[in-house]
Amino acid sequence: MATTNIWQQFKSLIPEGGRTIVTITLNNGDVTSTATLRDGTVIRVQGESVAAGNNALIQDWLVKAELPALATYEAEV
Repeated sequence: MATTNIWQQFKSLIPEGGRTIVTITLNNGDVTSTATLRDGTVIRVQGESVAAGNNALIQDWLVKAELPALATYEAEV
């Protein structure tokens, strides 16, 4: 008989690792890129598939995809 744990079922819906939208500021030439978070923090990530000046989706410090430049909104909850 399988255990029904609602919390484990919920966690299985969420992908592992955090996903973040960044702006690529520089391709470093060593298979890494310098990226800027929305709060201005500068980080180094793995991958050079997104050109400088474009938005990227990163997951676990790895560039996953280029994202379009869309308007962003903030809402306090």
